[in-house]
Amino acid sequence: MRLQRPFFARPARVVAQDLLGKRLVRLVNGRLLAGTIVETEAYCDSDQPDLACHGHRANGGKPTGRTAVMFGTAGFAYVYFSYGIHWLFNVVTGEPGQANAVLVRALEPVLGLEEMQRVRNGRSVAQLTNGPAKLTQALQIDKSFNGANLCDPHGVLWIEDAPPLLPAAIGCGPRIGLGKTPEPWFSMPWRYWVCGNPFVSV
Repeated sequence: MRLQRPFFARPARVVAQDLLGKRLVRLVNGRLLAGTIVETEAYCDSDQPDLACHGHRANGGKPTGRTAVMFGTAGFAYVYFSYGIHWLFNVVTGEPGQANAVLVRALEPVLGLEEMQRVRNGRSVAQLTNGPAKLTQALQIDKSFNGANLCDPHGVLWIEDAPPLLPAAIGCGPRIGLGKTPEPWFSMPWRYWVCGNPFVSV
């Protein structure tokens, strides 16, 4: 069953943890490509604005052409270009008007592995989706999905429900690739992963 709007309309840190174990699914030419979410990062409002978050870092914390989706309704995709090379897939969370999103960092591939390997130039299964740029390439997610409604029953990109993980199965630590983001946001433990899963990014 596809996750519905109320699941996403919660704080990013809560959604980031609850997404672990859920399945990200993409329909491509009648074929399903899917992976279990094993790593996420929360970018969110807290007691102070999160200066690692696009929505708070640019334009005085107001929406821009790039970040407008992030300020919108929960359950939509926020897809952006990173370093002029890679597409990264995020899920909008929280309440409209505030910048909240969860970056999906890694998947354990479960469906459509041959197609994933084709578009990933023959990479091994272990290297197909163990990073945020790798998984968007493997699932063929690009800028056309920015603003996509993940709750649309007819959509070709969605997240399926699965039983929640036990808290002991979830690790947490600082987010990755934040550049010159100042403290305390640089070290906030808002990255979450499935402990012991080999598909968590390096």
